[in-house]
Amino acid sequence: MALTILLADGSAVMRSMLIRTLQLSGLPVATVHQAGTATDALAVVGREPLDVVLVDLDLPGADDLSLVDALRDQPAGGHVPCLVVATDDSDARIARWVEQGAGCLRKPFTPEQVRAAVLRVVGARSA
Repeated sequence: MALTILLADGSAVMRSMLIRTLQLSGLPVATVHQAGTATDALAVVGREPLDVVLVDLDLPGADDLSLVDALRDQPAGGHVPCLVVATDDSDARIARWVEQGAGCLRKPFTPEQVRAAVLRVVGARSA
């Protein structure tokens, strides 16, 4: 199964790094959509079937769980697994995401860590 992924991060550089890391991870990726703001991310969720959303903890236009809540309010978004991408100094905020069912990927990360985190949130054992 090839994955359709949304990368929601305010930094174009970080989105490019994540795309390259996904390529190196060995995950079967069909399509990668990009969003620089929470509004852009929600627009993608509203029009595209997604397998997983990787979202920066500090995404512009989203305060902590507002994006997760908004994803759940989208007709197509309620089933989409989320993986929050964060730095090590954000433990309390990460915990709130995890309590809501999101996975966590800490920066810096390797292709192997990205692969394992994505597979964990999509519920797959191998790809």
